[in-house]
Amino acid sequence: MPDLYELRAQIDRIDRQIQALFEQRMEAAAQVAAYKKEHSLPIFQTGREAEILQEIDRRSSPDCRDGARVLFTNLMDISKSLQQHKIHETTPSVARLEQALEHPKTPPECPVVACQGVAGAYSHLAARQMFPSEELHFFGTWEEVFQAVEEGRVDFGVVPIENSTAGSVREVYELMRRHDFAISRETKVRVEHCLAARPGVTLNQVERVYSHEQALAQCSEFLKAHPSVEPEHVLNTAMAAKQVAGSSEPAAAICSRLGAQEYGLEVLACGIQNSEENYTRFICISKELYPTKEADTISVALSLPNERGALYRMLTKFAVNNVNMTKIESRPVGNKNFDVIFYINFTGNLYDQKIRDLLGDLSRELCSFKFLGNYKEDVL
Repeated sequence: MPDLYELRAQIDRIDRQIQALFEQRMEAAAQVAAYKKEHSLPIFQTGREAEILQEIDRRSSPDCRDGARVLFTNLMDISKSLQQHKIHETTPSVARLEQALEHPKTPPECPVVACQGVAGAYSHLAARQMFPSEELHFFGTWEEVFQAVEEGRVDFGVVPIENSTAGSVREVYELMRRHDFAISRETKVRVEHCLAARPGVTLNQVERVYSHEQALAQCSEFLKAHPSVEPEHVLNTAMAAKQVAGSSEPAAAICSRLGAQEYGLEVLACGIQNSEENYTRFICISKELYPTKEADTISVALSLPNERGALYRMLTKFAVNNVNMTKIESRPVGNKNFDVIFYINFTGNLYDQKIRDLLGDLSRELCSFKFLGNYKEDVL
């Protein structure tokens, strides 16, 4: 039997042969792309792919069949990506984006901005970070913010999407699925939660604490240390402060220091969040897409067919295009099939043809595809 050195040398020789054959296959794929472009044929042909995989299954030994199917599926996906770069096949989703690039719109000079809650909320802080001197409107719910943007009653809306310790804001993800909008900016707000009550109320007297469920989760260790205090959800932290200020019960609010000051509350404890490195990410949504060459993050939402290897194949599209995926999260659709939607962030700019080719590849083959925005995080 050959020793390990000889076996590895044999594998190296085989790998060189595979690489040479791979390059030959890609050259043939490029010629196929030229033919399809000349004759206006689509890149993706389901019947052809199924025929190839059936033949691979037939030729493969039982021990190698599954692996061979994965290998040749990858080869076909790489081939389709190459053909996309050669043909630049446009889907309706990408066509709308290209139209926005050809006729870019300029943001209004004095925009009207919406956020949820009342003065002193973290959404208020985020909106002021993005728009220090613009007209600001408060709405009772995040859905009302999305509706105001979608209906054109405001130019921008600011909503929280993720906290560094408590995770994603589920309700906002659900609204992102249901509404039409574009993410135009992003910012981070450092979260420093305070426990605040009406002047004269001490911590020992507090029986109930009000706040948003995210804030309560972010202060779970403090609440565990005070088991006699009953937590109760409200729509946001500033509304909690406003409610406590108008109540006669011995209650407190978990809110920002600004929220406590806004409603005349006295801070009983500050920095009560579980982690000092606590940040909330906010996105700025708009009805129009405002493309810029400085944007460096793209967000999309998509769903996959319920079949073997679907997620792997989708990830291959990013890898073969050398695109860095910075976030992927799945959220349930809420149907009887337990389907999910994937929310994905990756680096890129719409002015890059390679990125538009990737978006075309994704929107052409997946069950559903939604472009959410191309933006840059504000540098504070």
